[in-house]
Amino acid sequence: MNNTYEIYLVSDSTGETLDRIFLALKAQFNKILYKTHQYSFTRTENQILKVVDICKKKQNCIILYTIVDTKLAKFLTLESEKAKIPCFGVLGDLILSFSKLLNQKASHIPSGQHVLDEEYYNRIEAIQFTMNHDDGKQIEDIIKSDIILLGVSRTSKTPTSIYLANRGYKTSNIPLVNKESLPNILKKTPQLTCIIGLTTDPERLVDIRKNRMTSLKEKENTNYTNFEKISKEVNEAKNIFKKYNWPIVDVTRKSVEETAASVIKIYEIKKENG
Repeated sequence: MNNTYEIYLVSDSTGETLDRIFLALKAQFNKILYKTHQYSFTRTENQILKVVDICKKKQNCIILYTIVDTKLAKFLTLESEKAKIPCFGVLGDLILSFSKLLNQKASHIPSGQHVLDEEYYNRIEAIQFTMNHDDGKQIEDIIKSDIILLGVSRTSKTPTSIYLANRGYKTSNIPLVNKESLPNILKKTPQLTCIIGLTTDPERLVDIRKNRMTSLKEKENTNYTNFEKISKEVNEAKNIFKKYNWPIVDVTRKSVEETAASVIKIYEIKKENG
């Protein structure tokens, strides 16, 4: 018997929201075997029927959908019921509940979160700023950052910065090689913006750096991967963070999303406290 589930992700927009929801959902079931099939920009009954017909020919199919057009969503639900295919709407009940709570009708416009409004352009600006201020670049205007990340090499500074930029935060990141690598402007104004130190377990960092050297097909740099030297780097970085009273996020075995969530929480608290 085939125990692999065929998950059909049906969206009337890009499918990004649905994809993230499914990622969170499947994380709760670590033994599930699955294949995902994405159907973005599904906005007609004919498109719905094609998906249902495909599911009829397979086993263990499940349909998850984000369709804001209530008529089309109902059509998908009815067709799935006829074919005895499990079908779950992700946003429908939530939109209805909010509509009642706010006493306001929902627009039911697909891709409503992707409009080219001020928030969108601010996010694009944040991404551009972050790319220009990656790895210690353009220190002269670093104070314009919403968030500054500090840390030794391979503590997820760049991926976390990019993730934060996509959330609309202008983020700079600076590698700490030694005490001298800390820009003077941060020493003089240590609390002027949100500065956060990233740290990790030295043993874990050894593995990450060795894997990095292997992926680049470079000979191992003993100074870069030596446990004693790495331990010293990490401790010196921690001492710098403590000296200037900068909050620290331990990224050991944290995903970029988890690290970013911790950073945003610190940022919001600092913002509230002025």
